[in-house]
Amino acid sequence: MKKTSTRLADGRELIYYDLRDDTVRTAADRRPLDRTVTTSEIRRDVLLGDSVAIASHRQGRTYHPPADECPLCPTRGERLSEIPDSSYDVVVFENRFPSLAGDSGRCEVVCFTSDHDASFADLTGEQARLVLDAWTDRTSELSHLPSVEQVFCFENRGEEIGVTLGHPHGQIYAYPFTTPRTALMLRSVAAHKEATGGENLFDAVLRRETADRRVVLEGEHWVAFVPYAAHWPYEVHLYPRRRVPDLLALDEAARTEFPQVYLELLRRFDRIFAAGDGDGGQGAADEPRTPYIAAWHQAPFGALEEFDGVTRDDFALHLELFTIRRTSGKLKFLAGSESGMNVFINDVPPERAAERLREVASS
Repeated sequence: MKKTSTRLADGRELIYYDLRDDTVRTAADRRPLDRTVTTSEIRRDVLLGDSVAIASHRQGRTYHPPADECPLCPTRGERLSEIPDSSYDVVVFENRFPSLAGDSGRCEVVCFTSDHDASFADLTGEQARLVLDAWTDRTSELSHLPSVEQVFCFENRGEEIGVTLGHPHGQIYAYPFTTPRTALMLRSVAAHKEATGGENLFDAVLRRETADRRVVLEGEHWVAFVPYAAHWPYEVHLYPRRRVPDLLALDEAARTEFPQVYLELLRRFDRIFAAGDGDGGQGAADEPRTPYIAAWHQAPFGALEEFDGVTRDDFALHLELFTIRRTSGKLKFLAGSESGMNVFINDVPPERAAERLREVASS
């Protein structure tokens, strides 16, 4: 992997990650851009104990542009975009409309490929490995910023999720605090550690889940399963078999196997609805690509004193992949119970979801 860092016309950082070591990146951003001005602010909700980002400047962000005006495609001739060069492998740049900025953290965009019509599942193993290396490098770099306490790499795919740019891309949020979801996990880890005399909760969960019939696929270094208490109709958690706190700690064997396992998992998500989901949906060859969220959970880099007896090494890196589609042509909406009280109601038994995801395996 070759890494080349440059600056866009408004001063934001852009980084090329290339497969070839001899690739030269000298193209300049020719757009007449003013310096980016953000109004990001973090406000604390004292009743719930969580934080909300107020970012009014995002109201003006790019919204469903036509394909020939996509800002994530490479620059071609006089069609200028966020990426100055005419081609790229993987690119990461500071978001022009960030939810977090300055002392409130940082937001970056990760473009997985220059092919506008592709998806992550269409990448080759070599390309997917390059994305993993980019995620890892950004996690390392962002963790050293004084305002950053946790780094979150994720992908939103599909208009149903709320994606406003169709180009295959993800994002990285660098938070100035430990996120509420991670804090819940750490409290559970601390309580279990105390109650069992030192057993790690993630290890116990992984042991239980992989012994059950909800395993979807597995390799020597990775295992994917539908969790016992899945919140979403089709939800899969992907864990390295060796517990590590973050992407930085993955060994070479796990990094090498990751593309094979992850790409197959994404392709099954696409096939499950095109083939019919076995729960009343007919499915069709032209069924739209499955909308999903893919979220990497990593240990915070900040102090963990509030989580009694827990260290970063007690956390387990894992990826959570889920779709809001519950059957062909039907979405799972977060209504009163989910949105109002955070109590999820799942229409698809996790065992059935795992069975269907096994059935659509590649031949």
